[in-house]
Amino acid sequence: MSEEDIENEIRLYKKLIFRGVGLFILVIIFLIAIFGSIYIVNAGERAVILTWGNPDLTPRSEGLHFKVPIMQKAVKMNIQTQKYEAELTAASKDLQDVKTNIAINYHIVGEQTPIIYRDIGVNYAEKVIYPLEQEANKAVTAQFTAEELITKRDQVREDMKALLSERLQPRGIIVEEISIINFAFSSSFTQAIEAKVTAEQNALAAKNKLEQVKYEAEQRIEQARGESEAIRIQTEAVNQKGGEYYVQLQAINRWNGVLPMVSGGNSVPFIDLKTIGAGAASASPQILNSQQASNSS
Repeated sequence: MSEEDIENEIRLYKKLIFRGVGLFILVIIFLIAIFGSIYIVNAGERAVILTWGNPDLTPRSEGLHFKVPIMQKAVKMNIQTQKYEAELTAASKDLQDVKTNIAINYHIVGEQTPIIYRDIGVNYAEKVIYPLEQEANKAVTAQFTAEELITKRDQVREDMKALLSERLQPRGIIVEEISIINFAFSSSFTQAIEAKVTAEQNALAAKNKLEQVKYEAEQRIEQARGESEAIRIQTEAVNQKGGEYYVQLQAINRWNGVLPMVSGGNSVPFIDLKTIGAGAASASPQILNSQQASNSS
């Protein structure tokens, strides 16, 4: 093979290589054009189409869509419920420093996503929600004392939600719910609250103790009245007919069963059986009842 034939074959190989490379480049460009012109909007999203950076005011909903490669760009925005949590500072009505941890559930209006992107951008939470949340927190916190922030927590939350909704809704952001996760006060105020609670608990314990003392005193008074009434009934029983029988009966109840060691002609009998026999027949029901009451006591 001559040198001329070799050079012809080399030129032929070069042409084939160049054609192959060119064809490969065309395939790549074709694939880029095909895939670059297709985009998918998932559930819970809206797509904003930018034509040379200018947003189209008609958002694209869920599904498969086409765009012009290079010239157009699709920016997807989430319209589902989102959560934004921040720690805010403010002063209460009684000038106490308050740190409030607030969580907001919100979503953006799908039809307003192009305007939101044009006016705010995709980081609307940091640009709009946070400063307005801080402003609403300060405005509402200033209307309540530090103690009321705790005791009227629901009202504070509702006031914040109303004010923040009023500020964010015109911007296409809907506030669904606000949760006040925590209030944090200065250490001196916290100690004062603890001291107050302790004092209230001690006062309640003292009140309960006083009620117990009053109850016990009333019980003693009622007992004394009962004893006084028993003495009165016994006194009347002694003075009425059959009193000697009652006295003898009391003596029997208190006798220990031991007879006197010394007796004489002039000694007074300890128990007069005749009196008991005679008095038992004439004893009134009041005497008997008084005796039963005395025995039971």
